Amino acid sequence: MGEGLVRILDGATFAVSQGTGDIEPDPAEPTGLFSLDTRFISKWVLTVDGRRLNALSYDAKQYFESSFFLVPGPHTTYTDAQISVVRKRSVGGALVEELVILNHADHAVELRLRMDIEADFADIFQVKDRRIEKMGEYYNEVEEDGLRLGYRRDNFARETRITVSRPAVFDREGFTMRLRLEPHAKTDLKIHVDPRAVMPGRRGLRMALPGQGRERDLHEDLDEWVERAPKLNAEWGALNRIYQRCLVDLAALRFSPLALGNSVLPAAGLPWFMTMFGRDSIFTCLQTLPFAPHLSQTTLRILAALQGTRFDDFRDEDPGRILHEMRYGESAAFEEQPHSPYYGSVDATPLFVILLDEYERWSGDSALVQELEAPARAALNWIEKYADLVGDGYIWYSSRNDRTGLHNQCWKDSGDAISYRDGRLPGFPRATCELQGYAYDARIRGARLARTFWRDEVLAHRLERDAAELKARFNREWWVAEGEYYALGREADGRQVDALTSNIGHLLWSGIVEPERAGKVVEHLLGPRLFTGWGVRTFASEQARYNPVGYHVGTVWPFDNSFIAWGLRRYGFLAEAATLAEAMLQAAEYFEGRLPEAFGGYGRSLTSVPVRYPTACSPQAWSTGAPLLMLRVLLGLEPQGDQLVVNPAIPERLGRMELLDIPGRWGRMDAFGRGRMHPPERPR
Repeated sequence: MGEGLVRILDGATFAVSQGTGDIEPDPAEPTGLFSLDTRFISKWVLTVDGRRLNALSYDAKQYFESSFFLVPGPHTTYTDAQISVVRKRSVGGALVEELVILNHADHAVELRLRMDIEADFADIFQVKDRRIEKMGEYYNEVEEDGLRLGYRRDNFARETRITVSRPAVFDREGFTMRLRLEPHAKTDLKIHVDPRAVMPGRRGLRMALPGQGRERDLHEDLDEWVERAPKLNAEWGALNRIYQRCLVDLAALRFSPLALGNSVLPAAGLPWFMTMFGRDSIFTCLQTLPFAPHLSQTTLRILAALQGTRFDDFRDEDPGRILHEMRYGESAAFEEQPHSPYYGSVDATPLFVILLDEYERWSGDSALVQELEAPARAALNWIEKYADLVGDGYIWYSSRNDRTGLHNQCWKDSGDAISYRDGRLPGFPRATCELQGYAYDARIRGARLARTFWRDEVLAHRLERDAAELKARFNREWWVAEGEYYALGREADGRQVDALTSNIGHLLWSGIVEPERAGKVVEHLLGPRLFTGWGVRTFASEQARYNPVGYHVGTVWPFDNSFIAWGLRRYGFLAEAATLAEAMLQAAEYFEGRLPEAFGGYGRSLTSVPVRYPTACSPQAWSTGAPLLMLRVLLGLEPQGDQLVVNPAIPERLGRMELLDIPGRWGRMDAFGRGRMHPPERPR
């Protein structure tokens, strides 16, 4: 997103404005007040005596509030402003803006304050695609104490209601008020902006969107959230700041889906993905288990409640399949896209089983494993019965919705992300390597759940047998002998899609790699074609589609790197895992503690700082979780029975660190480590 914009958010509600606090349509940026995939304010411009305001400074105090310090008209070195305005804004479902107007003159002043307001009710996809084409009708209603802006298309209706704490004259385009301030006096007022969904066929009934009108104090809520998390004390001061940033951003991204009560899970990322994503939420929960295990509990329940139950080609739905994405805007309501919900993700279903097992291993919450037995069995059945489109035992994907479905249904889902090393695109159905690793891991973990909790030895034995067969076949058929790495993908006729990519790191995390081949995989991951010095690129250099600022074909994704580091640790490559974790944490320092969705894949020898990717989401859930998983990797945190094993492998330059009050089945425990790890002389 563009520099100079100010963003505040609370779950699915967020506001993006200029540095003055004004909001105006910008074809290149998603400016406005948004909630649940709809823009409820598209213009919000404040003037005093007909003059726009200029910013002296602004302060994004917390994730949910900001302040703007303004003066009317142009200000110069030689002319002191006699009037100043402090604009305080917060979101908590609704938007509240407080204006404090100060008179610095030694005489009374009379002012005309004006707020110009518009609401285009654009769907977030219309904003993203830069096409605001509306098929419904707009209406503006001036009320005695406010202004109501609305949009209606058949049964889909949305409204924005604006009220002010002082007497104002409302018209169809905003409101005006006249103020008198005595010498050196000040006055203030509050403006409330309530986004609402209108229930069709029920006269006068308007439903507040999630969070709007809630009584909880966001400051207290944030304090409680941070207090509940473990305490980090790190000798490298930047790590403490990064950790604090992660906790705050994770709090900001908590989202309560409609019709599912107050249960929360992480929304994927600002601005385009402030909604529920199965894959993103699961990966984020895996990253944050040592810090916020309760997020996993609610996420698993929500995803189970929305699990596929039927065959629906438009939504790529099958029985047992875990959703990819849920949307609430106009385009979803009228099935111009299938996201209500959409199931076009192949990895979310095995990842659901993986998270359920990892959560129980961490928390000891066997009751949830029992509660979700049927959804977990359905997910395992989907892997066996519906994901194998070719009949060869692997997981494949091919959208049944040719018009609006996702073509690539793995995490690298852009159109050019899956290719041969010479740049050719494979046909459909497609299989990618990491999907097979997830399917292997889900079977191993599912077997543990079946044997230990569901008392189903037959299922456990079958899952273990199938996992062993999959591992053996995968290591025979996916190994690219010429380059000594695993192919990115596979075509239905058996041809290897032979690009070298970061996906091979996920194979280490899943455990599907034969131990004797792990060293070669690590050589590639930390070799010059994939490792930039800041992290592992998504796509190796010297391949036809490589682009250091290509979304999935050369950028560095922090989430990707965190699971690669976890995989390195799993196979005993402690120094290499520490090197990768250190590189990623150093990159975070350059991004003011907040890792973006992705950044440029340029080598560190070429750039002294990591290069921003222009349209990266920030904050984004699984990037927020990346430093937290890196902490787990560095400290070697691993649940074993009712104990937490700590086996630190920390780079020398990071110094000493301690993580206190780590929650889990053991209650609360502390972990300590000192930086003694030196970088490996060469990848093994």
